Amino acid sequence: MKGVFSAPGDYIHFKSQVPLHKIPIGTKQWRYYDFGPKAVPPLICLPGVAGTADVYYKQIMSLSMKGYRVISVDIPRVWNLHEWIQAFENFLDVIDVHHIHLYGTSLGGFLAQLFAQHRPRRVKSLILSNTFLETRSFASAMPWAPVVNWTPSFLLKRYVLTGIRDGPHEPFIADSVDFVASQVETLSSDDLASRLTLNVDAASVGSLLLSDSFITIMDTNDYCAIPQQLKDQLSDRYPEARCARLKSGGDFPFLSRPDEVNLHLQLHLRRVGLEARPDMVPGIPKDGSGGSHGEEKDGKEDPDDEPKDDGGSSERQSEENQSFSSSRKFRISYITEPTSK
Repeated sequence: MKGVFSAPGDYIHFKSQVPLHKIPIGTKQWRYYDFGPKAVPPLICLPGVAGTADVYYKQIMSLSMKGYRVISVDIPRVWNLHEWIQAFENFLDVIDVHHIHLYGTSLGGFLAQLFAQHRPRRVKSLILSNTFLETRSFASAMPWAPVVNWTPSFLLKRYVLTGIRDGPHEPFIADSVDFVASQVETLSSDDLASRLTLNVDAASVGSLLLSDSFITIMDTNDYCAIPQQLKDQLSDRYPEARCARLKSGGDFPFLSRPDEVNLHLQLHLRRVGLEARPDMVPGIPKDGSGGSHGEEKDGKEDPDDEPKDDGGSSERQSEENQSFSSSRKFRISYITEPTSK
């Protein structure tokens, strides 16, 4: 473990460039990023239990510079899977998005499949990473699920964080774990209780109308919190899906192996016929809204070479920076015992 950890420079840059949106829809509060040409059907990223919309910042910055529109969302406070499907459909209606491509990791991948099953006309393709088809094994590992709503926040955070394999890691994987741990610190007890409830809600993915050829399964070969048996079930369900295997990357390859993940995402989107619009690469708008038309970058191919701006508001940036240090201390004090997951 390192001592003091601060927010990565590229994340600070991201926060200064890409606006955070918060909108209430009915009783649900949606927190999300939306960046890239509005004319392009979006790739929507759904995180796992421990993730927030922020964990996909490397995908947002890289793919938007290629001419794709990327939307990354927090999972709102919903308490059963039917409620998730309805809430997500309402969200898409409000932001005026009809046809989508879904990239889901862990719980997010499970939710993506369920939405594709029940709203097949809206989902054009799926990228599934380190995910599963059914929740039975998680429910059996969490017998205290009926009292999750009354569980103190620090115990919920402890439970979530002990599900993440703790060191020793090579540096990029260690940094990805620290970043996600810092995001867990920003979540309320209701946020965590809701996600854990979804993770154990008795359900399984049924048959999809979506052809296997429009599905990519992207997994890491080293280790992750999802048991290999569950990942094998996913591969067996979609035998004709394209497999993208990463040699390593841990639980959060989108942070630890962003170049590989972004390449596989781009290859998938091209394969399923989604055309990028590099001629509409977003600039940094004066009004703080994402996705406007900007000048194309001249001869710049490096996705990390981002456009300059005089900066914008960076809501929650200071508290998120501080949370890295506190989350590091949290993990040192609490992740000392084997996880039950």
